[in-house]
Amino acid sequence: MEDDQPLSEHARRAARTYGAAADHYALAALGFWDRFGTATVARLPLAAGDGVLDLCCGAGASAVPAARAVGPAGHVLGIDVAEPLLALARVRAARQGLANTEFRHGDATCTGLPGGGFDAVVCVFGVFFAPDKPAFAAEMWRLVRPGGVLAITTWGPGLFEPANACFWDAVGEVEPTLVRAFNPWDEITTPAALADLFPRAAEPAVVAARDQHQLDRPDSFWDIVLGSGYRATIDALSRNQRDQVRQRLLAQLRSRNITAMRTDVIFGTAKRPG
Repeated sequence: MEDDQPLSEHARRAARTYGAAADHYALAALGFWDRFGTATVARLPLAAGDGVLDLCCGAGASAVPAARAVGPAGHVLGIDVAEPLLALARVRAARQGLANTEFRHGDATCTGLPGGGFDAVVCVFGVFFAPDKPAFAAEMWRLVRPGGVLAITTWGPGLFEPANACFWDAVGEVEPTLVRAFNPWDEITTPAALADLFPRAAEPAVVAARDQHQLDRPDSFWDIVLGSGYRATIDALSRNQRDQVRQRLLAQLRSRNITAMRTDVIFGTAKRPG
């Protein structure tokens, strides 16, 4: 895969959104990235010396624990379209002495990597960005060696509720045309929908896990807004509109003292026949 390979429009939009959001990824309010990246890796039968491919790897939330799991003899390759997130991932891995990691810029849906080259292929909160999701899942399956495993993790229903509804209400009061104009994470939110993405031969095991994310105060949800896919909506507003949305949103959150929100997750894994 060449770093300068042209990106699709979908990939460019994801790159803009999450490249901008990278400046908030390390904040405490965004701790769910690491929590669910680690939880995904914990479900895999990784062994010392294994090779792992992490697609849509972001800032290393799943690549870093995978690198620890496979040890110095193993190798983890992370690919993402957002270079600022890759920079964060490289720093994290270096600080932890994980020389068995490599992070490349590129479109995860068309890596050009040879088939069957990895003991595990992982995609956490990334599959829903692909314009052709079944084709992306089939491509991931192609990259898994016989006997290896594919893991795809998506959000469950009601992500960030009740704060999510407050956010879209605030956006609707300021710029109605942007309401839910970019929220692909709502497209695959059930075990059946995730299972359907896997190739027919995969026979995936799919588990829905209920979860709740806690904030220290209502205002911290604004950090999530700026450090997640909501960033695409915010960056489409003028500065004045952005200030209005923030004021309206925080007023709602404070009046209801919202500090807990829904973060249900769906884990899907499948072992490729040997």
